[in-house]
Amino acid sequence: EVHLVESGGGLVQAGGSLRLSCAASGFTFDDYAIGWFRQAPGKEREGVSCISSSDYKTYYADSVKGRFTISRDNAKNSVYLQMNSLQPADTGVYYCAADPDYYCSEYNLFPTDFGSWGQGTQVTVSS
Repeated sequence: EVHLVESGGGLVQAGGSLRLSCAASGFTFDDYAIGWFRQAPGKEREGVSCISSSDYKTYYADSVKGRFTISRDNAKNSVYLQMNSLQPADTGVYYCAADPDYYCSEYNLFPTDFGSWGQGTQVTVSS
C-alpha cells in the first residue's frame, strides 16, 4: 500500500524559505513520479511541481519557477520541495502524490493524474 507523509510546513514571513519533505513507503519508490500540489482555502487543488522517476525530469508551475526546487533521494524514499522567496499567495495545504505511470512534462500538472496522496502539510506565509 502506498503511504506518503509530508512534513516541513509552518508559518513563515514573506521572503522566507521552507523545505517540505515527502517520505514514501509501501511501494517501489524508484518507479514512481512524485508531484507536489497545493490547495488554498476556497480554491481548487493546483499542481506546483513534479519529478519523474526515470530521468528526473521536472515540472514547475509558472508561479513558482525560479523560487521552488524539487529533488528526490531514492535511497531515502523521499522527495523534497525547497521553497524560497515565499509569498502570501503560496499559502495553502501542500500535498505530495505518487503515480507509477506519470511522466512530468513541461506543460501542466493535474491532480487527476496521480493516484496516491499524502495527508498534507500547512504552509502559511504572512505579509
